[in-house]
Amino acid sequence: MNSKLIEKKLELKNIAITAMRKLVLDVFLHQKKAVSLADLEEILNNSDRSTLYRTLKTFEQKGLIHGVQENNKTQYLLCNDACDEENHYDFHLHFYCKNCEKTTCLEDVNFNQLKFPKGYKIQNLKFVANGICKECSLISK
Repeated sequence: MNSKLIEKKLELKNIAITAMRKLVLDVFLHQKKAVSLADLEEILNNSDRSTLYRTLKTFEQKGLIHGVQENNKTQYLLCNDACDEENHYDFHLHFYCKNCEKTTCLEDVNFNQLKFPKGYKIQNLKFVANGICKECSLISK
């Protein structure tokens, strides 16, 4: 765990630094896939479920993570550094693999150029594609 980096990220989002928040952010920094509350419970096995839930909600409200709904389960991924309490700028595709059940951000597929009718202020867009990921496709050949 790079404690200085973690503390800096929390400070930049105006999130009070606690031991639990540092642990949870460390998990996100080391994952390449979305993380659910159940995943966090498994990884941080001695942690209180309600504390983990409150930490996720705080991170989401402050623009540190964003949630993706898939199969009646919310999974979370790190946000773009520009995201804040008012706006999330994660206008990219989320990909859910039906085989390995991982959700990942596909940053190369973005929707920044979408045009909305005059008067609409978009604060959050969520795009999810379903299929088989690159790793699972290679395994099944």
